[in-house]
Amino acid sequence: MITPIRDNGRVNDADQDTPDTSNDDLETSAADDSAGASKGSRLYPRVTSFRSRRGSLTEPQQGAWDRMWPKIGRDVGDDLIDTTAWFERDAPLIVEIGSGTGTATAAMAKAEPHVNLIAVEVYRPGLAQLLQLVERNELTNVRVLRGDAVEVLEHMVAPESLTGVRVFFPDPWPKARHHKRRLLQGPTFALIASRLKPGGVLHVATDHAEYAEAIREAGDAEPLLTELDWESPMTHERPVTKFEDKAHKVGSTITELIWGKIKP
Repeated sequence: MITPIRDNGRVNDADQDTPDTSNDDLETSAADDSAGASKGSRLYPRVTSFRSRRGSLTEPQQGAWDRMWPKIGRDVGDDLIDTTAWFERDAPLIVEIGSGTGTATAAMAKAEPHVNLIAVEVYRPGLAQLLQLVERNELTNVRVLRGDAVEVLEHMVAPESLTGVRVFFPDPWPKARHHKRRLLQGPTFALIASRLKPGGVLHVATDHAEYAEAIREAGDAEPLLTELDWESPMTHERPVTKFEDKAHKVGSTITELIWGKIKP
């Protein structure tokens, strides 16, 4: 098991900065994100309204953002990423969709120094915390993209360029009328499969039982993906974050789903 990166004996993990879907009428409370929440935004094209749990950055987070973002961060755009130039090396490339506060991202990057890892996240506080971890632990194999994952995969990632894609605990949007906002549906599976190299891996984890079944059904229906039956090019171990530990304590079952892209 990969151990979470700790700071002064404590796991450096805050609550996930994910959309709060507990109320019918969602409101934007973060001034920095409010402009991006409008319809058609490159940051939030699938979420037209949300309420961020934390809007502003702490002073240490802002400092890490100012120092690290110009070096390893980018906003979503239309230009294909030259990953060899960005990482200054050629290495297997993994994209993590929804890196949250970055605890798992940093720990897995530290455990896999031979891999180039791009973390995709929408919310600045989570990205800022990841930047803190990258800086503190001198991780050279992490880059971060701020924006919606579908936009990133469609416009910034070349076909058949990824060794792996990780999606850990995506927002389940539990209410039936919100299911259309879920990330992992048929079209997204097709998009991910098109970006994976033959033999590449998609690794999903969720603590939401109904969403797990929907994910499994959509993934199994994608003709380019199959249940993994060969040696994986990336680790399937994950650190247990504070978010996952809370799920365990309330009795939620964690479902791991792993597919490989069919080899020719």
